[in-house]
Amino acid sequence: MSLDTQWALRWIRASQQAIAEHRVELIDLDRQIGDGDHGENMDRGFTAVVKALETSETPDIASVLKLVAKTLMSTVGGAAGPLYGTAYLRAAKQCTSDELDAPAVAAMIGAALGGIQARGKATTGEKTMVDAWSPAFDAAQKAAAGGQSPQDTLRAAAQAAREGANATKPMKATKGRASYLGERSIGHLDPGAVSSAILLEQAVEALNG
Repeated sequence: MSLDTQWALRWIRASQQAIAEHRVELIDLDRQIGDGDHGENMDRGFTAVVKALETSETPDIASVLKLVAKTLMSTVGGAAGPLYGTAYLRAAKQCTSDELDAPAVAAMIGAALGGIQARGKATTGEKTMVDAWSPAFDAAQKAAAGGQSPQDTLRAAAQAAREGANATKPMKATKGRASYLGERSIGHLDPGAVSSAILLEQAVEALNG
């Protein structure tokens, strides 16, 4: 299964379904260290994205991701809208061909990470979504450099994102709303890192057609 426009469309639709399924989980995670609206916001945002796809021209991967960015920025509240919107927008700029090869997959993920860091001013170890995206990018780069297929490069990234999200549990938050809790933020997963892992896992699910 090639990483083409149809794959991108499947990815976004699968993302909407997965976010809806994990909505309550994300709300609960955010209640523990944030303001409790992450699941609701993400569900609303991706529902709007899928609706927008029905009436929009998306002839290539870049146009799909740009539509996601624009819709999330206009419908998702809190920090997640600008962060994810910037991530998808930067990722879109890396998708310059009809199909993604392994280096392009790594570049797409790296661009998303760069957008999140530019917008959120966060780095690894601060208990944010960067802790999912940074290992995902590292894994994708390593897989691509090792001659892996674009599909396996994506799988490596998704697995690393999930491991990175799980690794936020023992961290103390030093960025965002969770940082107000100080030591009390330890022992909880970061909701943004978890939603990031979910989205990258859906990119893999979309390979199945």
